[in-house]
Amino acid sequence: MPITELLTRNATYFKNDIALVEINPEVKNIPHVTWREYSLIESNRSGAFRKQLTWGEFDIKANRFANLLLTRGVKKGDKVAILLMNCIDWLPIYFGALKMGAIAVPLNFRYTADEIAYCLKQSDSDVLVFGPEFIGRVEEILDQVPKVKNVFYVGDECPSFADSYEKLIAYCSSSAPCVYITDEDDGAIYFSSGTTGFPKAILHAHKSLVHSAKVEHAHHGQTKDDVFLCIPPLYHTGAKMHWFGSLYSGGKAVILRGVSPEWIIRCVSEERCSIVWLLVPWAQDILDAVESGKINLEDYELSQWRLMHIGAQPVPPTLIKRWKKIFPNHDYDTNYGLSESIGPGCVHLGIENTDKVGAIGVAGYGWEVKIVDENRQTITEGVGELAVKGPGVMKCYYKDVKATEEVLDGEGWLYTGDMAEYDSDGFIYLVDRKKDVIISGGENIYPVQIEDFLRANNAIKDVAVIGLPDQRLGEIATAVIEVKPDFDLSEEEVNEFCMALPRYKRPRKIIFADVPRNPTGKIEKPLLRKTYCGESVVAQQNEIDKVLNSDKK
Repeated sequence: MPITELLTRNATYFKNDIALVEINPEVKNIPHVTWREYSLIESNRSGAFRKQLTWGEFDIKANRFANLLLTRGVKKGDKVAILLMNCIDWLPIYFGALKMGAIAVPLNFRYTADEIAYCLKQSDSDVLVFGPEFIGRVEEILDQVPKVKNVFYVGDECPSFADSYEKLIAYCSSSAPCVYITDEDDGAIYFSSGTTGFPKAILHAHKSLVHSAKVEHAHHGQTKDDVFLCIPPLYHTGAKMHWFGSLYSGGKAVILRGVSPEWIIRCVSEERCSIVWLLVPWAQDILDAVESGKINLEDYELSQWRLMHIGAQPVPPTLIKRWKKIFPNHDYDTNYGLSESIGPGCVHLGIENTDKVGAIGVAGYGWEVKIVDENRQTITEGVGELAVKGPGVMKCYYKDVKATEEVLDGEGWLYTGDMAEYDSDGFIYLVDRKKDVIISGGENIYPVQIEDFLRANNAIKDVAVIGLPDQRLGEIATAVIEVKPDFDLSEEEVNEFCMALPRYKRPRKIIFADVPRNPTGKIEKPLLRKTYCGESVVAQQNEIDKVLNSDKK
């Protein structure tokens, strides 16, 4: 079945039950009343502090947008790009596109104008839906994407080059469009990227989306009574596919537009959240706030919180030790996945295996896994490349046959590019990545982009960007810079130069040293990691020892 049938089912059986809540801490903080009390004071205008949708209202909004697209000549198989910050309209827009047979194309809200234009062209997008944060970027590139005929704006004060989403859907039918969709039909394109930094368009069928919902439900046993707290961006397969567990069970989900520890804990308390997915930095910030006394857990109702799970980056075992000390009744889980496998869950630790923290786990629900050597022959010992197979594997890299053939074989195996090994119990541990992608705070950072940018500095002779271990972010982008003879360059000057980069791409550590290259001219990044990771690991271990010693005291 297509993923849209789950929404139709929920609207039929749970019409008046809450599906989505949006909490927007940017509006204002009212400390003396609950968010629900304050929401009664506020109107449901754009930017309201707390908004909510029932499953029936969710379905109607999706139907209205689907019919709006049909009135504009959008056809089954056309692409609808979504460039929005997390908000209560994000998912109805996504499902509206799917309901009329279009292919949803979520875009990373961190993209620069050039990256937005590239992705719109690469995906052959016909429609763009965007929010107020992106007015300047969208206006800058519209003349570069002539195929995008329809541009819809979500928010107040619609710019002249777009049409108002809210005003237009008000005049559209609330009935489901008569478009026949099967689980084999194309459903969504998600963007990923390799070490070159050029995003690849990952095409998934509806059956992939449905399988991810089944995986989430199977792994975490979500029921109608569970409330899922969604903090990560919805353009990411991780957040979306974890939310699919709520779609599958018909439960409520809360979209929190903020990551401060106080907001997360307050949201869990007031909205009665039972399942929370965190990134490592957010979990560490919560622990720091509790341990420092900034958050007093006795001020909150947290007894219903049953599961904390983490994904998108390696999880330090010391973090889970600290977490279980403060939240001893919580189940813990982690998932491994990639956008090519429709996000998290193809490898899964399992809440019963907390003693294996550090491993990514075993094959997830409905998935097969194997580790292969350089000839793609299965191995049971030693380090090799991790491969996965299951209903959630992508159809292809859209418009990139060569790249598809490099990672997908004729038997349906997806070769991840991640190096892994088994332990004696059959649990899988990641060892390293074949690719040079740096994962910092759950975001992919592509070294070549930063290297190319830094080389524009007249004082820089050569540069290599690598990821170094970091207790909070998993990894940090580190620039090893070789300065030209007779030039002076300080760390402060490099940081100032990098202000032109998006914040998440700016190197967090600068090292002035020679950049080694092999005889073919390639940077010897393994040597750099070996040289500098040791220093980083020692510093990190010192911090861990402080935590352990404080525990003893």
